[in-house]
Amino acid sequence: MEAEQGAAIASGAAPPHTGSLSRRMQLIAAVWITLLLAVGGFALDRTLTSLVTDQFDDQLDYMLTAMVASAEIDDFGDVMFNRPLGDQRFLEPNSGMYWQVTGEGRDPYPSRSLWAPRTLEVRDGFFAEPVIYDSSQYPDEALRITQRSVVLPGSDTEWTFALAAAREDLDEQINRIRSILFWSFVVLGLGLFILAFLQTIYGLGPLRRVKEAIIRIRTSGANRVTDPLPLEVQPMVEELNGLLAHSERQAEEARMHAGNLAHALKTPLTVLVNAATAKDPDLSDLVHRETKVMQRQVEHHLARARAVGRRATGLSRAHVAGSVEAVLRAVTRLYERTRFDLDGNMDVNVAIERQDLDEILGNLIENAAKYGGGSVFVTIDAVPDAEQCEIWVEDDGMGIPDAERIRIFDRGARLDTGKPGTGLGLAIVRDVAEIYGGGVRLEESEDLGGLLVRLSLPRAAEAVQQNGSKS
Repeated sequence: MEAEQGAAIASGAAPPHTGSLSRRMQLIAAVWITLLLAVGGFALDRTLTSLVTDQFDDQLDYMLTAMVASAEIDDFGDVMFNRPLGDQRFLEPNSGMYWQVTGEGRDPYPSRSLWAPRTLEVRDGFFAEPVIYDSSQYPDEALRITQRSVVLPGSDTEWTFALAAAREDLDEQINRIRSILFWSFVVLGLGLFILAFLQTIYGLGPLRRVKEAIIRIRTSGANRVTDPLPLEVQPMVEELNGLLAHSERQAEEARMHAGNLAHALKTPLTVLVNAATAKDPDLSDLVHRETKVMQRQVEHHLARARAVGRRATGLSRAHVAGSVEAVLRAVTRLYERTRFDLDGNMDVNVAIERQDLDEILGNLIENAAKYGGGSVFVTIDAVPDAEQCEIWVEDDGMGIPDAERIRIFDRGARLDTGKPGTGLGLAIVRDVAEIYGGGVRLEESEDLGGLLVRLSLPRAAEAVQQNGSKS
């Protein structure tokens, strides 16, 4: 799958995507808003319904208490009221408000509103405290009943006082509340959905502006994203501008290398063309000499081009001690009489490709063995507290005068023409080290008396962290 995606991107096709970010945000908002409104609506409905029902029940309980308080026993042992009950509906037949008093062995004593022969069906048992419940004994009228058991003074009978009210008014209030809640939550939900939609459109606007800025870069020749953008998007813009700058540097380096190579090859080619045109009798020697010059130039620029290409990956990493040991094994075979010593931090890693590190160290160590007096000393991480890793290569040779230490880095520059070489070693070392953010300089060795080459290379990420923790 990854290979297919990579092939599609390489062919110029649109890269795969994981869906719309705005739709994903809107879906999350819709699900969360719906869930919150559903839970909140249910909780609010239960709360308001309970409040209305409790208020209705409190009124029934109040009237039942008044009813019990005004009851007394007459001369015949029946219940009577010493004052009329306050609600006029108790006198109107089928008014929706009813009361009834019953006792064991006694006929029910109902209100006029029950309109005999109807009676209330109450629960059996003695209830010292009022109990409230719903009753459906009349199909056309649902009732809410509260009842209480009392033993009145002057009577041994357990009297049950019951008060009933039609649920029509209560149900109407509950339905009205639910209707208000429903439409209120519908309007609130629509408002929140619109808010989430507008927030998504407005919130993702900076990303569309980044897209437009990139289009302008591609079409108008601009080289940076300069539009003012929110703080959260700014890091991405900075990384994008850094990538553009990196690409510009690479393109400029490529143009510079191509121009330098063309300029370097132009003179030898002109010499050869002129010699061939003039039929120079020494053409064979001239071709050999000029082609050597061209070969050195090509090798130099190829080394730089390889280093630039590897640096572009951003993941370069090499173990210095392993590279030095590998180079020493190869150089020892060429210079068997030279003594090589290695010391320093054997665990340090640098941010450079291993192949380029081998080439740099190979040039430095081979030059030290070639031009030294028989001793070469390599020190890894010679300055442990430095920001970059320093590798010292010292020899006991004649050294290089101060006046020549800059010129020696020029391409083809050689101080000792009596020994074989192309004069490109130090130039390649300098160019490759600078490509990776390092450098090289020449000094005099205090221990061996010859040349000291101080090569500095950026530490790998872990090495920098370790040094930071030590400090």
